[in-house]
Amino acid sequence: DLATALNDRGQVRYLRVEFAAAVQDFTAAIECQPCFEVPYYNRGLVRYRLGDFDEAMNDFRKVLELNPQFEDAALSLKQAILDKEEKQKRGY
Repeated sequence: DLATALNDRGQVRYLRVEFAAAVQDFTAAIECQPCFEVPYYNRGLVRYRLGDFDEAMNDFRKVLELNPQFEDAALSLKQAILDKEEKQKRGY
């Protein structure tokens, strides 16, 4: 379906380090199918990698709301929280 195709294209763009385009694809996939947790997770990964920890945490929390058994999302959320705290301790 369209949401899966957009998510897949976002994955390719992520691997090509085309982060802005990847986020657009993941967001479009979410708009097509709001209960599809995978594009939220993928978008969270991109946002995490860009250092946008708050938005990444929002995406990971949404994944866990939709699928509480999504272990990678739980681990990614914990890491984003730790990294945000570390960033704040260092003052940047």
